[in-house]
Amino acid sequence: MSIKEEARKLSKNAYGGIKGEDYVPFIPATTVMPEMTGYSIILGVILAIIFAAANTYLGLKVGLTISAGIPGAILATGVFKALFKRNNILEANFAASLTAVGESIAGGIIFILPALILFGMGLSIFTVIIVTIIGGFMGCFFITPVRKYLIVEEHGSLVYPEAMAQAEVLVIGSEGGKGFKYMITGIIAGVGYKLLSGGFGFWKESATYIIKPYEKTMLGVDTLASLLGVGFIIGLETSSLMFAGGIVAWLGLIPIIKYFGSLINTPIFPSTTLISEMSAQEVWGSYIRYIGAGAVAMGGFISLARSLPTIIDSFKKSIAGMGEKGGNDNHDRINQDAPIIWLITAAIFGFLATWLVPIIGGGILGGILAVIFCFFFAVVSARMVGVIGASNNPVSGMTIATLLIVATAFKLTGNIGEEGIRMSLVVCGVVCVSTATAGGVAQSLKSTFIIGGSPKNIQIGMFIALCVASVGAAATVILMQTAYGIGSEAVPAPQATLMKLIVEGIMTAQLPWTLVIIGASIAVFCALAKLPILPVALGLYLPITLTTTIFIGGIVRKLVEMKFKDKEEEKTEAVEKGILLASGLVAGDAITGIFIGVMAALNIAINFGSKIVPQSNAITFIIFILFAAWIYKYSVSKDKK
Repeated sequence: MSIKEEARKLSKNAYGGIKGEDYVPFIPATTVMPEMTGYSIILGVILAIIFAAANTYLGLKVGLTISAGIPGAILATGVFKALFKRNNILEANFAASLTAVGESIAGGIIFILPALILFGMGLSIFTVIIVTIIGGFMGCFFITPVRKYLIVEEHGSLVYPEAMAQAEVLVIGSEGGKGFKYMITGIIAGVGYKLLSGGFGFWKESATYIIKPYEKTMLGVDTLASLLGVGFIIGLETSSLMFAGGIVAWLGLIPIIKYFGSLINTPIFPSTTLISEMSAQEVWGSYIRYIGAGAVAMGGFISLARSLPTIIDSFKKSIAGMGEKGGNDNHDRINQDAPIIWLITAAIFGFLATWLVPIIGGGILGGILAVIFCFFFAVVSARMVGVIGASNNPVSGMTIATLLIVATAFKLTGNIGEEGIRMSLVVCGVVCVSTATAGGVAQSLKSTFIIGGSPKNIQIGMFIALCVASVGAAATVILMQTAYGIGSEAVPAPQATLMKLIVEGIMTAQLPWTLVIIGASIAVFCALAKLPILPVALGLYLPITLTTTIFIGGIVRKLVEMKFKDKEEEKTEAVEKGILLASGLVAGDAITGIFIGVMAALNIAINFGSKIVPQSNAITFIIFILFAAWIYKYSVSKDKK
């Protein structure tokens, strides 16, 4: 391989193998290059608005959001080249990072604020915007003291799969070379697969099997190219732990609940249905998600405890640097963190705004709780994204954990009834947006570290973008309520419905704390057994159809590695080729998901294939396995000279 061709891709060290402080980014700090420009700010803000609106729509419909950073990288690179004749990778990364915040705030908004509508309290566009700005401000800057630990010191340990995919897209899009072909192949395949399944409906996007003799529990796969790609990127070790958590839930806990519950003739809270009449999915939704939320919350506490020494050290260094002349100006571009005074300002602003702004009205207690939980879950979220990516970051699980404590605190201080419920939901809305934003910012900071940009500029730009994009997201929520009615069959808003159930349970003194504590106990077991807590907790919390698909992606990568187990160089090339292909699959799936969402928003039906081809689980699964086999074959194939 020539030197010129070698320069066309990220170095192997971008994925680990050396200490983070020794890593030389794609654009070295010694290279002067514009980053936060008028071009990158305007394009990034426009894309953030588009992705915020699209993800808000999809999230209210199906409870999931789709990646924005990766398609943002593709769009930014293409627009800069085609329209502005600019080929500046730092500008493109900046615009892609701003785009990513659209997904983050959409997730933060949809998971809890629509619960106000479900309670009949109403939700104004101004409430959504103000909650987003308050939570977003804290989310953007609360991770400053842990950036070095998570991004630099944990380099190679925390994968940040979507951030690495974003970096690959940016490098290949700006440099060209063989890798560009792999990426484009993945994008085309991702677009085609998603369009034929989720768009035209020739086959379903999930294949499930009910095990009737085993308490009618369920196994299955979400046959999505993006999840398969994420599994390939994160590898077998992490994906298998996630799958293991799913096995515990779906082949262990659910059958136990069904087995003993079938003998009980009254519903068991929080469900209002007899367990004997519940499906596996209903048992998971009514009981297992509380266990998963407890595991995620305890995993967060343990993770934060382990990070405390580094957090304290980072604070000390940041505070010491405040008194130095020039502050961050003495550091090179890739080490320019936002000043610690911004973090302090965000905390003070968050406290005062949550306390005093009438639309929020959280009181002194609400302000204190908001700041504490925003900081705590900002750190946890930033680490979670390093394992699973922002698209699968369990923000709703962390919000559940917050709501359990916040609502209980309000109740104990006499804030009950409708006002107590409103205060609990709005304060938790601030925390939810902060948590989602922190995860998105951390992902963008990782991509920025790999490419060679400035962390400070990224945080400033993402806050600007979220302030503007909050209008688009808020308008979408109100539009959905006006057009369909949130909570209806057309717009079920699943997470917000769950939040409504939780806060009702607390205010009526009927909350399944036992389930939450069981989840926390599982997290403690993982810690004592020296198992990574987060992947197992995610497996408990997420549907097994999702974790199974990621696991299959990990298996495909393992098979690629085994193919060349005695040929290290060829194995490395095959894995890199597969990662580029997988990155393209994630991007293609995400872009097509936006298109399908727009079609649905316009009430344009394009699923004509469902009327032509029988919607069979067998057909869906066979096509999915053939697609996975193609990924393997493409990854191990030799390029023609």
